[in-house]
Amino acid sequence: MDRTERFYRIDQLLNEYTVVPIDTFLSELGVSRATFKRDLEYLRDRLNAPIEWDRDTGGYRFIKANPLSPKYELPGLWFNASEIHALLSMRHLLQNLGPGLLSPHVDPLLTRLKLLLESADIPVDSVEKRIRILRVNARSYEPEHFAPIATAVLQRKKLELGYYTRGRDETGDRLVSPQRLTHYRDNWYLDAWCHLRNGIRSFSLDAIRRVRLINEAALDVSEQELDEILGTGYGIFSGKEVKWAQLRFTPERARWVSREAWHPEQKSRFDEQGLYYLSVPYSDDRELVMDILKHGANVQVLEPSSLRERIASELKHMQYIYGS
Repeated sequence: MDRTERFYRIDQLLNEYTVVPIDTFLSELGVSRATFKRDLEYLRDRLNAPIEWDRDTGGYRFIKANPLSPKYELPGLWFNASEIHALLSMRHLLQNLGPGLLSPHVDPLLTRLKLLLESADIPVDSVEKRIRILRVNARSYEPEHFAPIATAVLQRKKLELGYYTRGRDETGDRLVSPQRLTHYRDNWYLDAWCHLRNGIRSFSLDAIRRVRLINEAALDVSEQELDEILGTGYGIFSGKEVKWAQLRFTPERARWVSREAWHPEQKSRFDEQGLYYLSVPYSDDRELVMDILKHGANVQVLEPSSLRERIASELKHMQYIYGS
């Protein structure tokens, strides 16, 4: 058994018997005398266990605790070392999804988890050192905006946003009915019904300049309608008018691309020459164009002609820039 399990067994033995000889502990726990001593020291010093050695009876027992002393109790939910590592890893991942979002709520739990992990003789900082999370193209936003937005999403309340529109380089007010939060490519988006535009829009959290929670019930949009608008397009861009891009990758690049998910409804196949054919739906080609261009000459757009022309135009413009 690991150390956390031993703590529970020590507590159980002391509660079952008035006095427990050390040989009984060593036999039940399957550890050396030195290991048992370390466990006992941890229980006393870190978890405030009122355990003492009774010289007259030759064993350990619980004594009546001083009312002014810190209370001793084992947590109602106890994790083993691997479970604690998994929890800390999840916390590390969530922190990287949005720095500062969870600290007020998770830090008290993290303190207890660190204490438990130390009891298993595993360094706490091993999670941060050994698990690397690289955030690429993540745009910064105001962490304090996340709480009221999440509250509005879950409690189904309206929000008033001060939203910066990059295309027009201006900030305007928007009244929205939040539907869901989406984390996509290292950035957070609020999917909401925009009462100004009278339609579903995705608002990037980094472009939100101010937030005010409105005590009015949000307009509900069905999951089916959300998926029809947001789920059928490519990437974060929405739209109901869907086209299908037909792409062909070289056999070499196919070793990577064939393992990637570009869209939940994508279709793919290999031909006898090892060429990889990928079909993905899109309604707005901006993000799709970027993903195609990063593969350079290893991909060719077969259909539709409008997408081929868009890629060709980008390449001509790039050639003009670098050629001059």
